[in-house]
Amino acid sequence: MDDETIGPLLTAMADERLRVFDLEQVRSTEGAWHPVQHPGFHYGLHRRHGDGGPRGRTSASGVIVTVDHFATHVDAFCHQAVGGRMFGDVAVTHETETDRGFSVHGAETIAPFVCRGVLIDVAAAGLVTGEPRLVGADDLRATLDKQGQTLRPGDVALVRTGWGRFWAADNDRYREGPGVDASGSRWLAGRGVSAVGADTMAWDAVGHHDDELGDFPGHVLLLVRAGIYIFENLRLEELGESGCREFLFVAAPLKYEGATAGPVRPLAIGRAT
Repeated sequence: MDDETIGPLLTAMADERLRVFDLEQVRSTEGAWHPVQHPGFHYGLHRRHGDGGPRGRTSASGVIVTVDHFATHVDAFCHQAVGGRMFGDVAVTHETETDRGFSVHGAETIAPFVCRGVLIDVAAAGLVTGEPRLVGADDLRATLDKQGQTLRPGDVALVRTGWGRFWAADNDRYREGPGVDASGSRWLAGRGVSAVGADTMAWDAVGHHDDELGDFPGHVLLLVRAGIYIFENLRLEELGESGCREFLFVAAPLKYEGATAGPVRPLAIGRAT
């Protein structure tokens, strides 16, 4: 981060209103997952305290079975390709795409994020209400204007639609949630952000087809063309309710070698209003 960005954030550390907001959804079998993400998530004990004797030390441990795109995660650049080409014009071949994952653009290549974050709270602006809808560039601009904020190159832009409240509570509704359309993704790419994220399953609206780019246009524009990471399934309700719109964003994706996404626990450190 440059001095213009980090200076105010460090000054805020002395503010008694400073809070740490946990942006990760709970990982459990109750969470939502798309049918293509089978088996979703499962945790089971394979060693138990009850297997030991009644005295002395015992030990328990478990096994996690999950897809890399379950719950809160960041998409790696190998996640998407167009015409057999990933970001940077890297070809999908037997050498780059293997049974054990990708030899390029895997989750282990995603550097930790320590940067300025901005919450674009379209839910608070009343732009996403009772029914899913597409969030476009005009909506993003209007919300930022209402909040009195601008985006800077290198920022992480998080879009709150309000749909995160349905996670594990109403998974069918969560899966059919809103998304940012092509105009919104294109506009954010033009601002030079380093990453985007939302409190929805797929950033793009699942089931929406763009006339030019097809399904998941934001994934094409951001991951493949612009080299901008996408965070999905974020927990943004508490952050939105606090009134915090600008913050220090910290996230370190797990280094799953060759994986198409990195599970992550993002944090927003900022002032509640």
